[in-house]
Amino acid sequence: MCLAVPMRITTIEGDTMVAEIDGVRREASLMMLNDEVKVGDYVLIHAGFAISRLDEEEALETLSIMRECLDLSRAPE
Repeated sequence: MCLAVPMRITTIEGDTMVAEIDGVRREASLMMLNDEVKVGDYVLIHAGFAISRLDEEEALETLSIMRECLDLSRAPE
């Protein structure tokens, strides 16, 4: 299964950016992204590429749902 993760951009240099969420930092390419982005924006990161820009509300809601699913998968049987 493939999963794209919402992350907040912390730096941009040319076509490369660094994004962070929950203390995890990842470098990703902006090459596939048609939208203009800036530091502080949220993007979906998949396989080393930013594939979509998200508004903050959508990103935070998606992260909340992902965390809830992760918590449920760790619940004792």
